[in-house]
Amino acid sequence: MTTSSERICVGSIAGAFGVQGEVRLKSYCADPEAIADYGPLFTEDGSRSFQIKLTRPVAGGLGARIAGVATKDQADALRGTDLYVDRARLPSLPDDEFYHSDLIGLDVYDTGGVLLGKLRAVHNHGAGDLLEIYAPNRKQALLIPFTKAAVPTVDLASGRVIADLPEGLV
Repeated sequence: MTTSSERICVGSIAGAFGVQGEVRLKSYCADPEAIADYGPLFTEDGSRSFQIKLTRPVAGGLGARIAGVATKDQADALRGTDLYVDRARLPSLPDDEFYHSDLIGLDVYDTGGVLLGKLRAVHNHGAGDLLEIYAPNRKQALLIPFTKAAVPTVDLASGRVIADLPEGLV
């Protein structure tokens, strides 16, 4: 059985769309429609699998049919379910691109070698990715843009990120 660390979250079910069991999917893929190309999708623990077929673009995501889901109530019961795919089914990325799940938990240092904290999340509110850095001695998380200028180095092998913070940010 595949462990959850070998799975990547590629989307979630946002709820029912219509009355005949169609769901609204939020895709986290660079190409949103690619979510349907990875074969069966799973819950994080792998206890359930879902065969999906995209039907159309809808407000806030994609319309989809899930095998075995035929009513609005069945579709609504899946609301909030995160959808995972086995890492081996995902394409390899170029050197300057990363799966968000590979970044979570990395130590983040400034360019002088001072530990800023751990990377807790990657957010995108429409204007590009933001890295959320958490440190126990800081009252609030530090948010930095995930750009080459602000984050010149991501070293997955050593488990560290180097951030070049603007003056006065910390």
